[in-house]
Amino acid sequence: MEIIKGQTFRYRKESFDVNPVAKEQLKNYNRIKKAILSALKDKEMTITMLAEELSMPRNEVVYYVMSLLKYGLVKVGQIDDMDEYFTYKLAEE
Repeated sequence: MEIIKGQTFRYRKESFDVNPVAKEQLKNYNRIKKAILSALKDKEMTITMLAEELSMPRNEVVYYVMSLLKYGLVKVGQIDDMDEYFTYKLAEE
């Protein structure tokens, strides 16, 4: 295969196989990330609220929210009325 300047991505994609399990995991992560960001678009939410809205276990929601927090897509908001849970919101606000 001839390498053409500016086509590095295409070359790498055609030259190397990506593990199908890794591809599926990335698709799943992106799907859940979009769902969480979409849910936080309208209001601040706690982990419990997100878990209920997305019909996911709380421990999984914590994992995804913490990764979004780490990469700056989500910020910590206020603490809820009962001083038990933090809320999370989009970082763009």
